[in-house]
Amino acid sequence: QEWQRALQLFSVMRQGALECSTITFGAAISSCEKAAEWEKALQLFSLMSQSTIQMATVTCSAAISVCEKGGEWEKAMRLCSYMAHEKVESNTISCNATIRACEK
Repeated sequence: QEWQRALQLFSVMRQGALECSTITFGAAISSCEKAAEWEKALQLFSLMSQSTIQMATVTCSAAISVCEKGGEWEKAMRLCSYMAHEKVESNTISCNATIRACEK
């Protein structure tokens, strides 16, 4: 599974001397999204939110999208609220994914 390889590489980065960024977290969350692994994606999102890395719209949108694909509408709504609380700008992708999650 490609998403598992992506998470292994991400883990190696975190354990090594390489610094993770919004881009690396986003890529790892997106790999989980493609595999509908919403629990793993939210674990990564939680790690990122606990770090000093600034949250980005694209990362939040990916986390909301994976919740939508997993039928986790309550979690999608919480992430949408988190974005507003943390003043992360929402976009069409994050709003549409939240709406689609509520449809399921």
